[in-house]
Amino acid sequence: MTQTPTAHNGAARDGAPGQARAQFTVPAKHPMVSLLGSGDALLRVIEQSFPAVDIHVRGNEVSAVGDATDVALIQRLFDEMMLVLRTGQPMTEDAVERSIAMLRASGNGSAEGGEETPAEVLTQNILSSRGRTIRPKTLNQKRYVDAIDKHTIVFGIGPAGTGKTYLAMAKAVQALQSKQVTRIILTRPAVEAGERLGFLPGTLYEKIDPYLRPLYDALHDMLDPDSIPKLMANGTIEVAPLAYMRGRTLNDAFIILDEAQNTNPEQMKMFLTRLGFDSKIVITGDVTQVDLPNGTKSGLRQVRDILDGVQDVHFSTLTSQDVVRHKLVGRIVDAYELYDSRNGRNGK
Repeated sequence: MTQTPTAHNGAARDGAPGQARAQFTVPAKHPMVSLLGSGDALLRVIEQSFPAVDIHVRGNEVSAVGDATDVALIQRLFDEMMLVLRTGQPMTEDAVERSIAMLRASGNGSAEGGEETPAEVLTQNILSSRGRTIRPKTLNQKRYVDAIDKHTIVFGIGPAGTGKTYLAMAKAVQALQSKQVTRIILTRPAVEAGERLGFLPGTLYEKIDPYLRPLYDALHDMLDPDSIPKLMANGTIEVAPLAYMRGRTLNDAFIILDEAQNTNPEQMKMFLTRLGFDSKIVITGDVTQVDLPNGTKSGLRQVRDILDGVQDVHFSTLTSQDVVRHKLVGRIVDAYELYDSRNGRNGK
């Protein structure tokens, strides 16, 4: 996209100090609807995010007049949107909102800002399967995914809906398909049953199915459902409760421990010491949703104090800003965090 002229800090047409004007010319090969959205839906998102800026569209020209800082951000936003569109990926209202948040964080020198641009975040492909592509949607998600590539053990800690487990599963399937590992092992503590699965009726799989169902659901999103029973039968994919990891050494595997907040310190140590050669471990959990009996410490809450700073171990933190479910979920998470902070509740 070309800008004519570039936004500047001088006076706009009305001569108001501190204001600027920028004009963007959209190449003819890109229809305006791809940039502005059907019914100008994307344009409305931008206008609502920058109420002090007047944005006008005429033909393939977009102009913005207003606060110099905001105009500069809008100019960067349109550049990023065009970079995404050039990859063939459409822009959505959600993607525009997340791009604005990333640009603002970067401009404010926030810890969440960084060298990564919105286009780099939104176009990073992890896995393509069944006609859809799985990719990070936020800066923290991209950093989490990158950390999985760089480190042997990665902790993904954050509230529900931030993609912790889903992205880890996508990286596991990617590693299997590229032959970086020969098997995937998925596990989580069956804390609701107190890990005493022998007391439950039915076969082993009938007993553990309710606790592992979310992992099966993610697998069905990423692999041909018809292939999953075969992969599980030959041991390429194993889904089992945490209690079944004891006494094993897991080599040449991508291992995911989900719902790790429901491990006690002994279980966490046991799991971490299962690591074998040429393996990778990703541990996910939400320290605000501990379901352990009263008086039992969460292994996930304790482990950061023990392993923080240990080489090749990385802790990724996701927040309500990284929730990729319904927008209301993020607001619910924030409300609960505020309630817990006011009442001195920090989990177990």
